[in-house]
Amino acid sequence: VQLQASGGGLVQTGGSLRLSCAASGSIFSIRAMGWYRQAPGKQREMVATITSHGSTNYADPVKGRFTISRDNAENMVYLQMNSLKNEDTAVYYCNLDQGWRTYWGKGTQVTVSS
Repeated sequence: VQLQASGGGLVQTGGSLRLSCAASGSIFSIRAMGWYRQAPGKQREMVATITSHGSTNYADPVKGRFTISRDNAENMVYLQMNSLKNEDTAVYYCNLDQGWRTYWGKGTQVTVSS
């Protein structure tokens, strides 16, 4: 299984970005997909996850600003990020959870600058 994330970049405070992640390979089932992020000097943290049934979970700092969605048919997951803050600056990683195994993409850099 391979995960390819895209959509990162440089944006001003208060701006928006949309991340996309495409999963390919031998995908027999997906329990959940999600986005995690890692800022310099910090541990990787969960941003948002979505199950195959559409149940979502968000980290408190992004609630109300970020929206996760997925296209099950295309094995895609998206993260719409609005009202971006400086503290959202990080490398964002796509995650695929099959239950017995977890896969990670290479990450895409999001930089929020004032």
